[in-house]
Amino acid sequence: MPNDAPTGSDADAADLRRLLDASFVIRVSHAGRRSGLPRVLETTFSWDGADKIVLSGYPGKRDWVANMGANPEVTVYTAEGAPWLAVPARARAIRSREERTPRLIAYVRRWLRLPGGQRALIRCALHAVTLNRALGLPWWGPFYCVRRIFDAMPCVELTLEGPPVRRSAPPPPPTLPRRGG
Repeated sequence: MPNDAPTGSDADAADLRRLLDASFVIRVSHAGRRSGLPRVLETTFSWDGADKIVLSGYPGKRDWVANMGANPEVTVYTAEGAPWLAVPARARAIRSREERTPRLIAYVRRWLRLPGGQRALIRCALHAVTLNRALGLPWWGPFYCVRRIFDAMPCVELTLEGPPVRRSAPPPPPTLPRRGG
């Protein structure tokens, strides 16, 4: 009787798909752009089901975006559930509004699946943006505020570049934010 269970890297790839589908948080190690020191970001994400992960978050400048822009070689770690996996990836900061908007819509849709919180206003804004794009309308009126928010949100696309590697230890802990000074 043959064994149809995946083995080795096939099993790891199946585990990676399962974990990314079910998880809301991953960790990404990257190098500081000035210091070169290792940094670890814990963040929510969206995933295309294949080899692209989009990182975003609240509007504003983020050191991790600049770090990944300067040093695009990163490692993605699963952080929720077993087994622990690490995958090499390449980061690309996305700046064009046309390229960013569909990725940010996918990110916000996934974020809306998180449990808890009042998200009715965000759902309404997301529907408005989706409708605006589908109809090809200009960014005016209420859409203008949403466009400003989307324009200020960080947007980094990670391309998974190798097979997942099973780890015996959990992912590295997130790096604490730098102190201003």
